Amino acid sequence: MHTAFTILIDGLTYASWLFIVALGLTLVFGVLKILNIAHGSFYALGAYAAASFVGWGASMKWAPGLSLVCMLLAAIAVAVVLAPLTERGLLRFFYGRDEVLLVLVTYAMFLILEDVTKLVWGANPYYVSEPYGLFGNIDIGVQSWVGYDFALVALAVIVGGIVWWGLNRTRQGKIMLAVIHNAEIASSMGVNVSRVYMLAFTVGIFLAALGGAFTAPMISVQPGVSVGVIIVSFAVVIIGGLGSIEGAAIGALIVGLARSFAVHVAPVAELFSIYIVMAVVLMFRPEGLFQRTQTRKI
Repeated sequence: MHTAFTILIDGLTYASWLFIVALGLTLVFGVLKILNIAHGSFYALGAYAAASFVGWGASMKWAPGLSLVCMLLAAIAVAVVLAPLTERGLLRFFYGRDEVLLVLVTYAMFLILEDVTKLVWGANPYYVSEPYGLFGNIDIGVQSWVGYDFALVALAVIVGGIVWWGLNRTRQGKIMLAVIHNAEIASSMGVNVSRVYMLAFTVGIFLAALGGAFTAPMISVQPGVSVGVIIVSFAVVIIGGLGSIEGAAIGALIVGLARSFAVHVAPVAELFSIYIVMAVVLMFRPEGLFQRTQTRKI
């Protein structure tokens, strides 16, 4: 019973940040129909920017609690700076082209951003220790967990709720849903599709950077961190169904629990446990668990 509870808590912690990142990936695909290989690079940039912002705040003798604000500002800065450069300066010229070409373009962007991070921050790892101790430890039975892990779970719930509310309860969100359903019809009815693309891509980058920023206190921020993130994020959206918020949540939970189970029960299977789960799901649901029915075009 104790082991099962530990697996559950660790799985939820891993799934929380993964859901935030995968939510941005699935939102960009739902609106722009782009499999963004560079999504992991935005995660890494969020982590690096958070490390820089928190370090700057510490040098200014700010209160430790403001480090959370620094991490949020880091994610916003990454989205504000990179979204216009990427979407307006590059991706917009490839809309309507073959999907494989878009994948290659985002892969090239991934390679460029990897080198940019090395040029700006170097090859040495960064550590963001201040925020991790803000919430103390939480004792449950004989086991003790870091309070920051539970705060990260709460953040994932809040972010998921805000995105769902924004899409389903606001005017701009309903316009975005109309573009997701059929961009051509939405454009013919006066919707500025280009502006919707820009908004969706900005939110997607922000979510990736937010996941990176708030994961930075739990990891060593170093070159190559983006590679593992994009692979696992793709596993999440493939399991849940591309373009589905509910699928991203369930997919992240499945991946988190599968990894946690492997770590505690069969550590040698950790590296491929996620892919086993993905293969099993795709055997029975090739379109993913929550893939919406696609309109057939004649």
